[in-house]
Amino acid sequence: MVSGEGSGYNVFEKDCNGDVLCTWTYPSLTTQQRDLAARKCRFDGLDTHFLYGQFRSLWYYININEAPDATKLPKVRQFSICIWTSEFNPDKFEALSKIMGRKYNSTGEQVSVMEIYLAATAGGQISDPGFSFCSQDFPKSLSHESTNLKEIISNFGLESIIIYTAVLLKKRIVVYHHDMSTLLKAIRSIPAFVSHRDPSNTLFPCIDLHKDEILNLKSYASYVAGCRDANVTSSDLFDVFVHLPAREISIASNARESMAMTRTHKEIAFFLVQLSQNESLSEQQLVTAVSAKTNDLLEQLRNLATTTTSEGKSVVTLESLRQNSFPHAMENFLFNLAVAEDIMML
Repeated sequence: MVSGEGSGYNVFEKDCNGDVLCTWTYPSLTTQQRDLAARKCRFDGLDTHFLYGQFRSLWYYININEAPDATKLPKVRQFSICIWTSEFNPDKFEALSKIMGRKYNSTGEQVSVMEIYLAATAGGQISDPGFSFCSQDFPKSLSHESTNLKEIISNFGLESIIIYTAVLLKKRIVVYHHDMSTLLKAIRSIPAFVSHRDPSNTLFPCIDLHKDEILNLKSYASYVAGCRDANVTSSDLFDVFVHLPAREISIASNARESMAMTRTHKEIAFFLVQLSQNESLSEQQLVTAVSAKTNDLLEQLRNLATTTTSEGKSVVTLESLRQNSFPHAMENFLFNLAVAEDIMML
């Protein structure tokens, strides 16, 4: 289990009067962490009991619980467990936060929750009767059992090539949906378009249009961010905007030239749609097929890397691009792809 600076957890409680307080913090978290967790712990009007996101290179995982036993928690109606860690693994921390919540409900004691947390973070497992947990049951790699790329392609059809290209070129992507669970599923699925990269550093599953979160997001050159606030459409936070309920994708004016479509894009778009229509393909098989198509494209790019730097790295140059007499849109796309893959000599 990964721990480190900024790691720990909060407990927030909503009492019988409707007041919400942070009642426990371990070991110590910043004021910004506490304030962000308080904003995210929406006890009313949230369609899911588990959510997660990233802020300042730390992941937070929030599990919201009812408090049905008045004998154990007589003044509490609801409470939330918010775990902070540097590790991206939603499945693992959903399981751990659920166990911590069950422990609090069954004992009503904050110390017993801390013991569960320490057992998981120090030893990677919990052997408390009725509260089984083993960190090794949750591999760090992105599980395609938790993605639904096929549904995204099916919903957007040929236009899904825009999302694919935006991820490939490391653009700023913002996804909107009012339903948190739908939004989280989409944000986790979109990076599977380009599975040869680790998406965890640039995923922001549920941002609010709050100053701290906007400033944090703007410190990144590229990302996939989710938002439940429809006002995000009028912001300057995206190159590509995905409106999930309306099944619409828009490209910001500043990104249109680099996102210009070519014959290659058209071929990949039809390929994606054909994959999504194949009912016999599993999610894993679809992601593998998309990855193979992307590798073919990257191999074409690597063949243009005919110059070697002093460090022995093969790179693409403007001269090598122009020598091939590509159409302008294709040359522009390959240039931007080489920049995204960090093999372009600038």
